[in-house]
Amino acid sequence: MTRHRTARRFAAVGVVNTLLDTGLFMLLHGRLGVVGANFVSTSAGMAFSFVANGVFTFGAGRLTLRHAALFVATTGVTMWLVQPLVIRGLLGLLAPVAGGGEAVVLLAKLLAIGVSVVLNFAAYRWVVWPVRQTATV
Repeated sequence: MTRHRTARRFAAVGVVNTLLDTGLFMLLHGRLGVVGANFVSTSAGMAFSFVANGVFTFGAGRLTLRHAALFVATTGVTMWLVQPLVIRGLLGLLAPVAGGGEAVVLLAKLLAIGVSVVLNFAAYRWVVWPVRQTATV
């Protein structure tokens, strides 16, 4: 699969995943807090992303337990560690200037997703579903 096609497919899956993640996060953050809402929303997104990226984006013939373990490990770090840290940091920076509210929370979440996108693509391409080079004769 060409790099451009892979990137386009990753972006398409990412749009759907971002809508799912952000929608759930915004719905739940008032009740569960940033960490709890982020855990629920990113977990739902991870389940969708594993199947869609594995089969559609990176062309895995089948999804294995190894793929699942690597996916959860790499995505878990970006979604459950990096994202909440980025959100909390941005809220600390933006809230005093912008006054807080839902718009600031949404902006912080979207920027945290942007950081995750870069880290996840790298992890998926080189760790979870690496391109196997075939020997040429």
